[in-house]
Amino acid sequence: MSEIEDTENVIRVGISHGDINGIGYEVIIKSFRDPRILELFTPVVYGSSKAASYHRKAINLQEFSFNIIKSADQISPLKANLINCCEKEVKIELGKSRNDAGELALQSLEEAVVGLKNNDIQILVTAPINKHNIQSDGFKFPGHTEYLAEKFGNQTPLMLMVCDSIRLGVVTGHIPLKDVSAALTIDLIMEKVRIMNESLKVDFGIRKPKIALLGLNPHAGDEGLLGSEEMDIIIPAIRKAFDENILAYGPYPADGFFGSQSYKNFDGVLAMYHDQGLIAFKTLAFESGVNYTAGLSIVRTSPAHGTAYDIAGKNIASSESFTSAIYLGIEIYKNRLMHQELVKNPLITTEQETNNSAN
Repeated sequence: MSEIEDTENVIRVGISHGDINGIGYEVIIKSFRDPRILELFTPVVYGSSKAASYHRKAINLQEFSFNIIKSADQISPLKANLINCCEKEVKIELGKSRNDAGELALQSLEEAVVGLKNNDIQILVTAPINKHNIQSDGFKFPGHTEYLAEKFGNQTPLMLMVCDSIRLGVVTGHIPLKDVSAALTIDLIMEKVRIMNESLKVDFGIRKPKIALLGLNPHAGDEGLLGSEEMDIIIPAIRKAFDENILAYGPYPADGFFGSQSYKNFDGVLAMYHDQGLIAFKTLAFESGVNYTAGLSIVRTSPAHGTAYDIAGKNIASSESFTSAIYLGIEIYKNRLMHQELVKNPLITTEQETNNSAN
């Protein structure tokens, strides 16, 4: 396939269908039911035509249909394509976790990864998986983030939750809360700070990003009264970041930081553990939030919600987060292309770069 030009109508967005008993297909179909969206990019779902048809009927969207194909060379622009790569007969039980659904979720993801490596698609948007039923010899990971990091050269990823001006990363990720303190080190924090700083510059076009770091303990440790991690680990990491000309600030007590909307003063926020950041983020942006995997050579986004078994097939799932994931993926892909041009010719300035720098 020839090198992709930076034009909207040739960008191919690959989509893994996730757990077929959740709301994945519902939000996918709802995102594409307005044909005008297909003028912006070409969708390529790696999935099951039978599962797609089942969900379409369940939510009574008879006017919509996929362009069913067998391989990437049959992809058609201005259509919602579905590569029928999951032909195994499975029983769909909406709202239930089944091992065969996990097998199909992994198969879809594997095919999408092949598509990325072959440049059949330029962006990957992953519909939600069940992290338990997908576990197998081919998938022994806490989630998509770690799986993709291995598939693309054991790169170090950073889970970045994005909505409007909020860009929130997590230092320790998917580990038990009891292990967070022991896992925190100056080197780990610096690794995540560097990834966020680079992503804010390259993926989001912000020239001099400002990053806020949250404390681990209540009141950010209260100068050691409520814990020593801030004084021993987080503050030294912030000082080291400044030595590298990274504009890192903090540590801030998480409750006051979000309660006072101080996050609006920064381009990025680093929480020390999963729920510290994600509870605040999903409270602020559950409907439209996006999960972006920063630090990888490929562009991958995902809706911020999960499989939502409790509402699967009821035609009440919102597609806003999934659609936002598509738009963010396209924006990041284009920003990366722009960055490549700026590196080649540093004299180039753009209105987009100027506007982003002012945020």
